[in-house]
Amino acid sequence: MGGDFHTNYREETLISRLESSRQSAWGRQLHQLSDCADQLAQRLAMKLVENQLLETTSLRDIEEQLAGALGELLQAEDFDIQFAIAQVRNLVPRPNRISLYVTAFVIEKLVNHPKVVDVFGTDEEIYNVVNQEVTRLIR
Repeated sequence: MGGDFHTNYREETLISRLESSRQSAWGRQLHQLSDCADQLAQRLAMKLVENQLLETTSLRDIEEQLAGALGELLQAEDFDIQFAIAQVRNLVPRPNRISLYVTAFVIEKLVNHPKVVDVFGTDEEIYNVVNQEVTRLIR
């Protein structure tokens, strides 16, 4: 005879609270990003070039591309974000989703931009530089 499966109410409540907290933190991060997207794009472009992870003929074009990517992130549905970061999702433990999105953009799309000469460094190095700048502006 098969037994009935009963869920644990406390377990469900805890999981619900954790999920709610995670969604709330994501919403706060997106709100902060909307306030500083242009500044973040400028800082990211500068840091990627300074750390010799990106070689370009026009820093301004790179800033505009990064600003556009951040704007897309702000408008994107959760599925689109998950799809965009799928290739780099396991790059680091406990990643920042904004940093993952920008890293994936640099690795997959920005590398093909006409003003980009080359992208250097590993995916982890790019993520670390991006994450450093993201966490300075967005908490």
